[in-house]
Amino acid sequence: MRGRSGGGGGAGGGCDRRVSPRWMVILCVCSFSLGMLLTDKFWAFPDANNPVVSSSRRQEQELQIISEDCTTKRKHAEDKDVMGEVSRTHEVIQSLDKAISTLQMELAAKRNSRELIGRDGSSSTEALTEKRKKAFVVIGINTAFSSRKRRDSVRATWMPQGGKLQHLEQEKGIVVRFTIGHSATSHSILDKAIDSEEAQHHDFLRLDHVEGYHELSAKTKIFFSTVVAIWDADFYVKVDDDVHVNLGMLATTLARHRSKPRTYIGCMKSGPVLFDKNVRYHEPEYWKFGEDGNKYFRHATGQIYAISKDLATYISINQPILHKYANEDVSLGSWFIGLEVEYIDERNMCCGTPPDCEWKAQAGNVCIASFDWSCSGICKSVEKIKGVHERCGEGDGAVWSTSF
Repeated sequence: MRGRSGGGGGAGGGCDRRVSPRWMVILCVCSFSLGMLLTDKFWAFPDANNPVVSSSRRQEQELQIISEDCTTKRKHAEDKDVMGEVSRTHEVIQSLDKAISTLQMELAAKRNSRELIGRDGSSSTEALTEKRKKAFVVIGINTAFSSRKRRDSVRATWMPQGGKLQHLEQEKGIVVRFTIGHSATSHSILDKAIDSEEAQHHDFLRLDHVEGYHELSAKTKIFFSTVVAIWDADFYVKVDDDVHVNLGMLATTLARHRSKPRTYIGCMKSGPVLFDKNVRYHEPEYWKFGEDGNKYFRHATGQIYAISKDLATYISINQPILHKYANEDVSLGSWFIGLEVEYIDERNMCCGTPPDCEWKAQAGNVCIASFDWSCSGICKSVEKIKGVHERCGEGDGAVWSTSF
């Protein structure tokens, strides 16, 4: 038994071959060297001078530039779309605002007419109850009993006559009338002269108003109240009878503001309040505007201005309580203080007479209205308006070919 055990032990000792530590070190060093060699071969950095590598880099850079350019253009296009949407939204809001304002004013006007019917049965009340005529613009030429020659000079220049005046109203929606009230004495010779002139030309709008230089503010209120009752127009214009007007340019300019609510268009100014009672345009109520040397609030000059339907209706409704200052243009401006009104300063409505308006016409910028500031109208208009019309007029056919 002891021999078997010994034999077994001899066999096990023959199979147990130990590796020498020295060889293990050698094998490790060889394996490490071989690994470093293979790593350098497969993971070596690309040569920058290699044509293939350079071409690849250029393509990558070009692709990056193209991508950035496309991203920038797409961003600009998106920004442009956003601005376009904002602009369209603004226009829609303006249109809705105008529609709401118009409905409110018409409702108030009808309520006002019912109240008038309840009080009396005058002809003015009957006019309010009649169906109003549609128009684009109603132009009232402010005139006086003594201004027959001025009216004839206007008829001979920029104001169409006879059938053309009616055609202008029917085809273009442009109504033009001389506006005048009556004398202090009923059926006086002055009134009869106007009746005779009206029978000849059919171009007057008679107002329920006693004529007088110091009653121009009252006349302005009555004018707007009257025309709103007769015509359902987008705009109402007041102009003096010594001013030259190009009707085509006036209509084209007004049409640009057609979608806006509560518009007040004219040559805006803010002159000094004249407290000296010895000067022209003296303001007796100068103290209301503060200390000496103060200026009026912003308002359109009185030679010509336009207001939208909702503002004219506002004047008609509130006529009894609107305060009248000495100067008619100041009065109109005061009525809009505190309202949401867009003031449009249109300098083409206050051009000078030749050569001013002539130079502008030659440059393609035809004036709407021309007059002399020194005279608050065309100086010696009866003699000069024909020359202004020849040199600064837009042409007799302009208003007929204008689209608005």
